[in-house]
Parts: sequence; structure tokens; C-alpha cells
Amino acid sequence: MELKYQTGFGNEFATEAVGGALPVGRNSPQKAPLGLYAEQFSGTAFTAPRDHNKRTWTYRIRPSVMHRPFEPYCESPRVSKGDTKTLFRSSPFSEVITTPNQLRWDPLPVPTEPTDLIDGITTIAGNGDLFSQTGIAIHIYAFNKGMGDRYFYNADGEMLFVPEMGTLTIYTELGVLEVGPGEVAVIPRGLKFKIDISVSSSVSSVVNNDLNTEHTEKDTENTVLRARGYICENYGAHFKLPDLGPIGANGLANPRDFETPVAWFEDREGSFEQIAKFGGNLWTCEIDHSPLDVVAWHGNYAPYKYDLRRFNTIGSISFDHPDPSIFTVLTSPSGEAGVANCDFVIFPDRWLVGEDTFRPPWYHRNVMSEYMGLIYGAYDAKEEGFVPGGGSLHNQMSAHGPDLDAFEKASNAELAPQKLSGTLAFMFESRYIIRPTKFAMETSELQHEYFEVWQRLTKNFKA
Repeated sequence: MELKYQTGFGNEFATEAVGGALPVGRNSPQKAPLGLYAEQFSGTAFTAPRDHNKRTWTYRIRPSVMHRPFEPYCESPRVSKGDTKTLFRSSPFSEVITTPNQLRWDPLPVPTEPTDLIDGITTIAGNGDLFSQTGIAIHIYAFNKGMGDRYFYNADGEMLFVPEMGTLTIYTELGVLEVGPGEVAVIPRGLKFKIDISVSSSVSSVVNNDLNTEHTEKDTENTVLRARGYICENYGAHFKLPDLGPIGANGLANPRDFETPVAWFEDREGSFEQIAKFGGNLWTCEIDHSPLDVVAWHGNYAPYKYDLRRFNTIGSISFDHPDPSIFTVLTSPSGEAGVANCDFVIFPDRWLVGEDTFRPPWYHRNVMSEYMGLIYGAYDAKEEGFVPGGGSLHNQMSAHGPDLDAFEKASNAELAPQKLSGTLAFMFESRYIIRPTKFAMETSELQHEYFEVWQRLTKNFKA
């Protein structure tokens, strides 16, 4: 079946996989249509102002309360037996002292042993505190098989997926998303889902709402399925589109380009596992049916995807490289104007035309902390050492900028109009210091020589 989507950002959507499943004129009738259960899924307090309220009414085969008690999850193949600690971590992080030094990592390898998304998440850094609902956590995922009969939800925060390798098929309570490199997806806090590695640009094995999961673990002969990318786990305010201000009514990410799935469901019984992230820990329980059994829904609290290549890039047409805030796709506001809990910023294909201008990003120190990743291509300020799947961390007030080669090239280039093509980098930018995990500081992928890229910069001053 070819996937279909509803367009728009934060809209009031209404969709049903079976005709007549949505009630008419009320949300919770005495008897819901088709023998379904009515259940509200809330992403804000009931008393939130109308323009801030996030909720969706679902009409499902069984209510969500039908599961066995949760127990600590301790089956990750990457930790010792009986250890409840996984590499999927939560803020605050305090096991290592946070350094002001610039940090950079090579890509983490994709596991060789069969590993799904849950066991393939490694936390790199984060800030804030999930218990006070502030800050973010930054994770790398790397896995090679689908989740099969395992399902997951995150009670601690919403999850922004940024694929770097492999296309993900995300099966959620509210429908199916397919997301590959160059696209992103946001899964709301509390939404149940599972993720498989796609073999094509569409899901072709959904028949009579019964999912054949085997197709996600096999491709054509001699093809190995692998997926890797980044996750920003947002503990704070929901991601929203940034205000445009003087830009006007249009520009940056256009609301019409965001896509939300249509209703889709599994009606399956058997032995399944439901995993929850709650209070910074992973929990598991048994469930005797698929939790993805929502036949119809309406509301504005739902997953969505966005193609970053549709971003309407705005830059200088006179002089000076613009501030990176002009490339903001999504923002999670903080309680203070002007500094975000998290900004998601991209550096896509774009024209450079500034006259008498040093065109790469200038040297700077920033009150916002910056974790940067690369999806494909090369980043114009650091053409060596910063590769797709890798990352860098430049914390609050830590100086950073172009390396020597990039500086010399840009300082002596002929300033004709130039198109940067085949490149896509991004930043998770936050007002709080981003603290790396013990794993991140001890892994062999940490580039201990990163500081050297600036050491050959010469003194050019002439009085």
C-alpha cells in the first residue's frame, strides 16, 4: 500500500481506517462506533489555553490499560545480565566532569549482532532534567533489524529522529511514517510505536491491516539492512515552528510541507512486549495484543515528518554570513525569550553571493550550546574529519569556527556566486550546557586530536 499523509503543522486532523469509526457530534458517546473504545491522548494539561492545547481522541480496539505490570528492562545485549542500566540514558548526567574543550566524534559503528532500535540507542550528551521537564538528550541510533513484536513509548519526552543511513518505517498508534536521510520525524511524548528498516520508498506489505513484519528484515539477496542516525529527545516544550517576524508570512519551513499519517491499525493477538521509557529508566511488560489498534482518530497531537530539502533557505544577498538562527526548522521555547530550550537548525544546499564577505561561518562564542551532526556531504567550515554520522559539541562560550584549510580557502576565494550542493548538516542548539555521557568521553570514536585543526592558524597582524 502506498503511504498517504495529511498535510499541515499542528492542524486539527480527522482520519479513519474503517468508514464509520469516528463518532459524529461528540467525542465520547455512550457506545463508540463499531464496538471501539474511546480514549483521549493528551500532550498538555487539560487547562492549557486553547491555542496551546494538544490532544487527540482515539477509537481503538482495546484500551491502553490492558497490559501486564511493568518490570525493569535489562535484556539489552550491550549490558551485563541483570544490569538495569543501558546505553540509552536520561538527563541529568553527572558521571564525568563537563569540559569546555571542543569535542568531536567519528560515527558509531552499526552493530554486527542482530540489534533493533531500542537496543541500538546510545546516549551521547544532554542537559536539563527530565523530572523538571527541561532540556534535551542527544542520542545516536544504530541498528540492523526491525522491532518485530516489540513496541515502545517514551513518557519522558518527544523524539526528533534525524536519519543518516537507511530508511525507517515508523508504525505508530496513529498511522505509518516512512523517513529516510534528508527527512526528519517527530514522535510525540507517550505515543506507542515500533520501527523497522524499510526496503523501498513505500510500505507494500500491509494487507487487510495485518502487518507482515518479515519484509523489514530482508531485502533483495546479498543486501544488508542498516540504519543509523540521530535523536533529539526533548524534555521541554513541544517543538513548534519559529516565529518569522520581519521575514514576513512565508519562508523557512512552510507548514503545508509537514505530513501526518492517516489512520492505520493492527488487529493482532498473541504474545508481545511493550517497552516504556519512564523516569529515565526502561521498563518492559507483556501484552496480549498489538497496541497499534487505533482504527480512527481526530485531534492535533500526532506524529509528523518533514523533508528538509523543502526548507526555504534565506541568506544574505549583500554581505556577511547570516546568523545560524535563520536556518531554524523547529524550536522548543524556554521560559525566557530569545534563548530556546532547543532549536533544530539545518545547513542545506544554498547559494552564497555575499560581496567582500568571509562566507563560511565566522569564528564565534555562543551563549547557546551546539551539538552538530552531518547527514550527507561535507560541511563548508570543516571539510576534513567531520563526516556523516559523526558529531561535534561546542558548549556554551567555547570558541569554535573554521579550520585552517577552510579559512585559507575562503579568505582567498574569488567571490563569484557559489552554490553549495549535496550537503546537509544540522545543529541541536540549547540554552543549557550540554553534558557528555561517560560513554561519549571514553569511546574510541572520540577524536582526541580535534583541537589540532585550529593550531596551525597563523598570526597575520601587520601594524
